Amino acid sequence: MEIQFIDLKSQYQAAKKTIDARIQSVLDHGQYIMGPEVRELESSLESYTGAKHCVTVASGTEALLISMMALGIGRGHEVVTTPFTFAATAETIILLGATPVFVDIEQDTCNIDPRAIEAAITDRTKAIIPVSLYGQVCDMDEINAIADRNGRIPVIEDAAQSFGAMYKNRKSCNLSTIACTSFFPSKPLGCYGDGGAIFTDDDRLALAMREIRIHGQGRRYHHTRVGVGGRMDTLQCAIVLAKLERLDWELEQRSIAGARYLDMLKKSRLVDSPVVRSDCASVWGQFTVQVPDRDRVVEELQAMKIPVAVHYPIPLHRQLAYEGKCRRINDLVVAEAVAKRVLSLPMHAYIDVGTQQQVIAALERAVR
Repeated sequence: MEIQFIDLKSQYQAAKKTIDARIQSVLDHGQYIMGPEVRELESSLESYTGAKHCVTVASGTEALLISMMALGIGRGHEVVTTPFTFAATAETIILLGATPVFVDIEQDTCNIDPRAIEAAITDRTKAIIPVSLYGQVCDMDEINAIADRNGRIPVIEDAAQSFGAMYKNRKSCNLSTIACTSFFPSKPLGCYGDGGAIFTDDDRLALAMREIRIHGQGRRYHHTRVGVGGRMDTLQCAIVLAKLERLDWELEQRSIAGARYLDMLKKSRLVDSPVVRSDCASVWGQFTVQVPDRDRVVEELQAMKIPVAVHYPIPLHRQLAYEGKCRRINDLVVAEAVAKRVLSLPMHAYIDVGTQQQVIAALERAVR
């Protein structure tokens, strides 16, 4: 049987009855934009995370953009973040006319290094965006403390890969001023297209975000602020509601699969396993190892029909699009080194022991 990098087909078959019923309900009532499932999902996600407010939006990218718009971030401002992330984290900053300020990451977790943040803060700093990469939350208490002692700078957790993860017995998306997540199909909680959500406990920010996502409307055709077309459609909300029913079980299976991979890799001398902090529980949005001569290893694994991916091969400060548009602190040597070594293995809630053994056996052959 062909190995799946992410097995959405098995997930659908397991939840088919609920997903189909949810979709049919939307087709029956016909409210495809801002239908009842939108607020139902927001309420369910508020309960799940413990956050006071959830605002569903069109994508994880829109979540970041709308969050910064609500904070008033724009030209002349700076936002401290990581260069080792998907482009959306930085491109939304630049789209608003602000400047991403990149600081280095931790070698073992690949998350932003809190120790590097303080040196990047200036009187132009208007937000800090740590990215909870690969499904593990950053050291949010330390980051929040740095933000507080430098003028209560807002912290936006980019939780696109970490919905459902735990940090000191608290859930990702309820750890900072604002949190943003994505429901892209490959995420731990995904829809069948694009979707995302913003979380906050701040009533004023929540109101601004709700208005910004519908072109800045306080009510129909009454525009209180400049906004965007950033709504999450009703069908996608219905799909996420169906999947939310199985999420805790799926996260448990991801945890088991992640532990199996770690155990299988214990004796390897050439593969660096991901490190999970003792105060965190990862949802394994990706299971990402570090290997020598990564491009050769990828080629050999593909020849053995093992699907793999690289998240991410070029840090953002080295991307052509961001030349002259960003600032960096020091040489970002860890981010550059890690980008040459990372390799993501098949990971999903339905992966079995035999498949994982096959993947690791092939990986060990490839790195020798």
